[in-house]
Parts: sequence; C-alpha cells; structure tokens
Amino acid sequence: MSIRMATGAAAIALFAVTGCATKNWVNTQTAPIVDKTNNLEDRTAENNRNIHDVDARATTGIQQAQNSANSANQNAQNAQQASGQAETAANDAVHRADSLGAVVTGLDNYRSLADVSVNFGFDKAMLTKDSKDQLDSFAAQLGGAKGYIVEVTGGTDSAGSQQYNYDLSNRRADAVVQYLASKYNVPAHKFYLIGIGKDQEVAPNNTADGRHKNRRVQIRLLSNMGGDNTQQQPATNPGGSR
Repeated sequence: MSIRMATGAAAIALFAVTGCATKNWVNTQTAPIVDKTNNLEDRTAENNRNIHDVDARATTGIQQAQNSANSANQNAQNAQQASGQAETAANDAVHRADSLGAVVTGLDNYRSLADVSVNFGFDKAMLTKDSKDQLDSFAAQLGGAKGYIVEVTGGTDSAGSQQYNYDLSNRRADAVVQYLASKYNVPAHKFYLIGIGKDQEVAPNNTADGRHKNRRVQIRLLSNMGGDNTQQQPATNPGGSR
C-alpha cells in the first residue's frame, strides 16, 4: 500500500511539473503573437485616427472651397445685377428725353389757357391743403375748355440720386392727376404726365427757398388751337396716365 501511494504521489508530481512546463511553453509561444496583435490593434487605431483627420480636413477644405465658389458666384450675380440696373437707368433716361421731346413737339398746336404750380415737402408726394385749394381754382376753368389736355410735370430738388428723383417726381405728378381725375372726373387720356426729377430746376438749389420751389408739380391747361377735340390729340400718354 505504501508503494502504491508513493507511486501515485510521484505520478502527480510528475504531472504537475509537466503541466507547468507546458503552460510556460504555451505562454512563451503565444506571447509574441499577443504582442503582435496588440501592436496591430494600436496601428489600426492610429490609422483610423489618421483617416478620420484626413477626412475631416478634406471635408473642411471642400466646404471652404464651396463657400468661396458661392461667394464668387454671388459677387458675379451682384455685378451683373448692378450692370443691368445701370443699363435700365440709362435706357429710361433716353426714353424720358425722347418722351419729353415728343410732348413738346405735340404741344406746338396747343395754346395755354391756365397754369398753376404746387409745391411739396422734402421727400414728400402728398398734396397739402394749400395745394388742393390751388388745384380747385385751376380745375374751375376746365368746364369751358375745348379740345384740351392737362400737362403735368413733376420735379424735385437736387438731393438724392437721379433715379430716386425720377420716381419721386412721378409720384408727385401722380398725386396731382389722381386728385383732378377723382374730384373733377377728368378723363385719363386728357393728361400728359411726366416726371423730370432734378433735370430742370426752376430755382437755384443752394438755398432752402430755391430747393422748395424745385419740389413742385407744374400744371398747364392747354387747348387745341383748331378747337377740334380729336385733331392733334396725343395718341398716348408718354408718362403714363395714373
């Protein structure tokens, strides 16, 4: 029995020694693989970070390039729009001059029966009570006129841009036309309306009184010299009836 126990103990000891040796061998063999795996994971992680950084920089660069392209495109559109507006203003000025010339030519066959001038506040296009009173006195003479037209010319002082003053002078002339048409039933085709802006001053603009005089609408009642209500009537209204 002692021999058997001794033999068993020896076998267990041998197994333990053999097991430890095997474990050490396995550890020795697998350690380099684990190290390589860890290194590979580290390099993979670093590569992923690098790829992410490159992608972020590329995205930022693309966005900046797109923004620059959008800005350049907007600048080009603004320049094109400004060019178009300048061309339109130039064409309007030419058309305005031609229209005024046509009015003057057409008016050669008319004689003046009455005239009045109403003034406006700075940058205003509303008729004052005094202006309405003057227009009422003027309109009292319409009933006896034959073959007549009403010439309405709006003007401004020298403040502001040319195009703005054209618009403002037209609005002032519009106010006069609307008042006479609505209150005295003057037909639209009877009006010659034009806004000349600051092109033709009636007083120097270097004084307050002069600027006030230039902020005006001049109205003239004109009758055809032949007395024919259809002959020499203007076919169209250059300034547009309002």
